[in-house]
Amino acid sequence: MMKKREWFQSAAAFGLVVAILSLAVCKRSAGSGTGESSKGADGNKTAAIQNPLTPPAHGSIPVAFLISEGAVMIDFTGPWEVFQDVNIPGRKGAAFRLYTVAATAKPIHASGGMKIVPDYTIANAPAPKVIVIPAQSPLSEATKQWIRNATKSTDVTMSVCTGAFALASTGLLSGKAATTHHSSYATLATQFPDIQVKRGARFVEAGNLASAGGLSSGIDLALRVVERYYGSDVARQTAFNMEYQGEGWTNPDSNAVYARAYAQSDEHPVCPVCGMAVDPASAPKSVYKGKTYYFMSEQHKQQFDADPDRFLEEPKK
Repeated sequence: MMKKREWFQSAAAFGLVVAILSLAVCKRSAGSGTGESSKGADGNKTAAIQNPLTPPAHGSIPVAFLISEGAVMIDFTGPWEVFQDVNIPGRKGAAFRLYTVAATAKPIHASGGMKIVPDYTIANAPAPKVIVIPAQSPLSEATKQWIRNATKSTDVTMSVCTGAFALASTGLLSGKAATTHHSSYATLATQFPDIQVKRGARFVEAGNLASAGGLSSGIDLALRVVERYYGSDVARQTAFNMEYQGEGWTNPDSNAVYARAYAQSDEHPVCPVCGMAVDPASAPKSVYKGKTYYFMSEQHKQQFDADPDRFLEEPKK
């Protein structure tokens, strides 16, 4: 059976993709700044790419996927699939070199119980140009320091979903904007008040740092990274090869639906910690100033009980 990369590189397949891509129109609503124009298959300039990155003239871009116990599968395997499927016509070898990194060489168990043996530890991992940080267990101080040190020379250090908490714990996001899973906007904002939490963002870019919303948002942020390196046509070709029809990578504001608060009533309360709708018949609850509050989990109840007022303030825009 022909391997996937061989299929991508075949002249017939590439010709088909180019024909389809020529019909596509990329609409960009990303932030301001001066970008560089990429060229399409016909040699004409396409839309300017905001915050472009320069790929190496030769060799592959090293991408480290930082994992620990409980790492959420789609958070890192989604971006992994994106980067592995990138094909640059005429370029020898893979565009990206992918590897996993953990605190130790001990196998970790990702979400759902999948056992993964890390390729490297933080002591011997190759220097990455891109780091992907999925939702996972709290990081050790040594792992946080590895992120800090490696990020001094990365093009992009990106979190996916509640991996934003891991990145925030390094201090690198201090004073910057970021996003996370919609159920964790309030928690991120209260736990790290020096971060500007962007509700309703598919992804947020802040210098060489970036953060994606929940789960599948990481696929879009990875496609956005591909676009920054190789242009919109390559990113679209990659999405097409994956049969991925999402357009979130073209619009960082495309998670706007998640910026809306859940409708709340006495019959249908909302957890004041995460903003998610809860079932009052089974949810943990607390009474504060004569009002009953219901919670998504016992942990959220404990967070609320420790300092109720911080969760009852109006969210910062």
